[in-house]
Amino acid sequence: MAGIKSVARKDGDDYRISGQKMWITNSLQADWMCMLVNTGEGPVHKNKSLIMVPMRDGPNGQLTKGIEIAGKIKKIGMNASDTGLIYFDEVRVPQRYLIGQEGAGFVYQMQQFQEERLWGAASSIVAFDNAIEWTVEWAQQRKMFGATLADQQWVQFKLAEVKTEVECLRSLIYQACEKYVAGQDVLEMASMAKLKAGRLGRLVPDTCMQFWGGMGYTWENKVARMYRDSRLAGIAGGADEVMLGIIAKTMGIAKRPAR
Repeated sequence: MAGIKSVARKDGDDYRISGQKMWITNSLQADWMCMLVNTGEGPVHKNKSLIMVPMRDGPNGQLTKGIEIAGKIKKIGMNASDTGLIYFDEVRVPQRYLIGQEGAGFVYQMQQFQEERLWGAASSIVAFDNAIEWTVEWAQQRKMFGATLADQQWVQFKLAEVKTEVECLRSLIYQACEKYVAGQDVLEMASMAKLKAGRLGRLVPDTCMQFWGGMGYTWENKVARMYRDSRLAGIAGGADEVMLGIIAKTMGIAKRPAR
């Protein structure tokens, strides 16, 4: 995030914004964007600001002058959420659309990440529960070798393992949320929850899909959709490696960047 290139330069009472943004959720239909841009020449952690940018202008929903949506990015999953590439060419935005203080955008964004990562982890729990429940129901109905799939001890043990992992994640999220509501800094715990949710987003649907056999490898299967969709959890909002780096810093075993 410290390496973003988009800039906003002052011109009278306006900012003139130029640059591009990629991987922007709902950008093909959004009316507004909360945009992090460089507004100064200082250190990368102190030269950024958050600005509300109107994406559309006029009664017919035309794109604001200077904004171009290059197209929809075709993803392997999360197809219910549009993702696009956007270009900005001298887009004028009133300076009053600045959020908070100029130059504090990096700090604001890092604070917001705690909420985003906790939400990301929390929103995965029901999906994991569903995948396990659907698979248990399927395994209890699927006949093989004179018994049901659920009668196989290997199946029982693997589903018991992933359910245990999900419950551990749930406990971590609950504890982190309680501390956050109480006003405590939960950077470390939010990063841990995000990391664990991303990894379970690969483990749980993969484990469950295996027991569906060929039926699991179909486009219509709900566990197969989760297999595609949840892979994003280890990438978006900070990849697993970013989470590990944050945790290492909070533990005091990795150097923090100079400010």
